[in-house]
Amino acid sequence: MRSFSDIDDVDEWLEPMDYSGFWYAIAPFDLDIMTKEHCDQQIRETNVSAAVVLNVMKNFARQELTEKLDLDHRMPTPWVKLATSH
Repeated sequence: MRSFSDIDDVDEWLEPMDYSGFWYAIAPFDLDIMTKEHCDQQIRETNVSAAVVLNVMKNFARQELTEKLDLDHRMPTPWVKLATSH
């Protein structure tokens, strides 16, 4: 199972996933989010695209992983913080 140091790690992991890859990748985490079957049904029966459903589900997954693993955002490196302040 994949491990994460911060929320940014989760975002970087989720970002490139396609619809089927998403469901495969999150399976080991046993997240309490809508099922693939429910999402497939929503795509079939409503006027919502798989891309929209995937975006929403990635947000739900990020939120739940963040809470389950007690993650925070990555701390910026000191030189980036210094450079942006001038």
